[in-house]
Amino acid sequence: MTARTHSSASASAPPSEARTDGTAGHDEPAHYQALVRQILEHDRRYYVDNNPSVTDYEYDLLQKELARIEAAHPDWVVDYSPSRRVGHSPISAFVKVERAVPMLSLDNTYSESELRDFHERVVRGLARSGEPGTSGDADKVVYVLEPKIDGIGIELVYTAGVFTLGTTRGDGLIGEDVTVNLRTIKNLPLLLKQPVDLTVRGEVYMERPDFAALNEERLSRGEEPFKNPRNATGGTLKQLDSRRVADRPLRVLLYEVVGEMAGVSRHFDMLESLRRLGLPVYPDISHVSTLDELLSQVSAWQARREKMRFDIDGLVIKVDNLAQRELLGMTARAPRWAIAYKFPAQQATTRLLDVEVNVGRTGVVTPVALLSPVELAGTTVSRASMHNWDQIERLGIQVGDDVLVEKAGEIIPQIVTVLTDRRAGRESELRPIPRPTVCPDCGDTLVRNPDEVALRCPGTRPCPSQLREAVVFFCHRDAMNIENLGPKLVAELVNRGQVKDLADLYTLTKAQLLALPRLAEKSADNVIQAVDKSRRDATLTRFVTGLGIPRIGAVWAQKVAESFRSLTALLAAAPDAVFATLAGLHGFGEERAGAVRNYLSEPRNREMLEKFVSRGVSPVEPESVTTSGALAGKSLCITGTLSAPRSEAKRRIEAAGGKLVASVTGKTHYLVMGADPGEDKRKAAEKHGVPILDEAAFNQLFA
Repeated sequence: MTARTHSSASASAPPSEARTDGTAGHDEPAHYQALVRQILEHDRRYYVDNNPSVTDYEYDLLQKELARIEAAHPDWVVDYSPSRRVGHSPISAFVKVERAVPMLSLDNTYSESELRDFHERVVRGLARSGEPGTSGDADKVVYVLEPKIDGIGIELVYTAGVFTLGTTRGDGLIGEDVTVNLRTIKNLPLLLKQPVDLTVRGEVYMERPDFAALNEERLSRGEEPFKNPRNATGGTLKQLDSRRVADRPLRVLLYEVVGEMAGVSRHFDMLESLRRLGLPVYPDISHVSTLDELLSQVSAWQARREKMRFDIDGLVIKVDNLAQRELLGMTARAPRWAIAYKFPAQQATTRLLDVEVNVGRTGVVTPVALLSPVELAGTTVSRASMHNWDQIERLGIQVGDDVLVEKAGEIIPQIVTVLTDRRAGRESELRPIPRPTVCPDCGDTLVRNPDEVALRCPGTRPCPSQLREAVVFFCHRDAMNIENLGPKLVAELVNRGQVKDLADLYTLTKAQLLALPRLAEKSADNVIQAVDKSRRDATLTRFVTGLGIPRIGAVWAQKVAESFRSLTALLAAAPDAVFATLAGLHGFGEERAGAVRNYLSEPRNREMLEKFVSRGVSPVEPESVTTSGALAGKSLCITGTLSAPRSEAKRRIEAAGGKLVASVTGKTHYLVMGADPGEDKRKAAEKHGVPILDEAAFNQLFA
């Protein structure tokens, strides 16, 4: 090997410019470069393709090797190293960046008639330009339809395939350099598959389930919840500490190239080129060639809006042919070849009838608005989130007020504003909403920690509300999966004192259950059988998930389980040793490790865990990798509802050596289609030639 001289200028060099430490014949720098590329490829397969090729354990070993090398040789570290995804020390401000090509806004349209007008303007514009085939023949204009993601616009610059600059939209001409924050987004490639120079635009956003989990986590810590995913995304990108950004579930989708791409003449082909480079592009882009098809697709997209995993507020409709775009040109503020079709707002007006005070699993006390029922986005809404009493005071809301409610990807809508102009003549009907001082269930004095927004029941005395919620969570199918123990039955058991903690579920008798109102013998048998089944079948991951430890969801519970393998081993380890083990895992972090340590250090929790063991609940974690079986090496995707829970299908697939993936790509082996399937995955399967199985055919795979 020929030695190369290292210099600081090469810190951002692409992989093709692998460097050495100046020692002839020493291949450590080359090994480092190869390791960086290997981890980035695993990141792309996991976060972009949803088709991972290594286990979490194998991935963690690679990350530890990377950390070891970079600690020993900090001058080798490249800007596109996966280690940059965890964030770095805070900065003082964002640098302003002026872009050569402004990010222009789009004109909006809100009705089919306005969409027809846009189409006619496009046809007339092409006809005046002399574009062949357009005069008198509107069908020659082809459009591409993309979801208008309700996120934050960004521009990314890749130099020789390396991500070098990321900016916010700003005022269109001048944005802010948020490169260090964007690097933490897991599905944003730091290195393209080819060493090309590229400037590309897209949206940063959060998926609805991730946003809901983030808000639940914030509420459990007594922090103010975010209003909606877009608000959360915008606030996250503006964080000066990128380490905080790394903990947020941001994603990115890209939709436009600035400038030309060699050999590309259509927008649809340009998106395919981005995908081949390893960039995340929305997989289900509609392609229409007539006005009738365009109107039909707009209607179809609007119908599926609620089923999508992220918020969209409309569609972006673009002329597909790039040469036709040049002919159509621009106005002073927007292109003539594109338009945004905005969906109707998901808002409605109703009246606040009362406020219910709820106590959650973690003791956070939240107000919930009881509303006069109103139709909103296809559902009848009678309850809305009010988050906390600071929010009530900010709104200045009173019982009896008319309010505007909004449904923005949340299960329970929220109150946006109070219609104070409607109070005239009704002042005597209005009633203030007092801030509570005691828990409505156990009577304990509520507390508010200095760093928290929420009121909290401290749990110094038994709180039935917290226990009820904890038991329901423990029984959930993604936790211990105890069927037939629903919220009403749990409430009866807690209220009667038959379940004083989670471990008491495993001392329930048929006689106790039959003493409950309206519970027949068959139902009692089903409950006892479900409890016994969970005792036999539960994994340590399910058990730790069900405990509801703050900040430890199913993903992190699996990390705990894989580290200790059994409940008895977890209990045998000192809490500080547990902290040290978990804090050393890639991505786990000291805050999550501290949450586990604190839980295990609490005497009441340890007593309960010991009770589990004494009652025959001592789950272990099975080996996570199955290299043989009917589905060895196969990746499967599921859409729609199967007769068994999705978690059970996942368990069967993994037990047979397969992998359940979130989306359909060319590497997916089967799409399993249940009732009410999603169109996105079906179309993707047809596009990639992926076999589609009904549930009967899916079950036959295991035979």
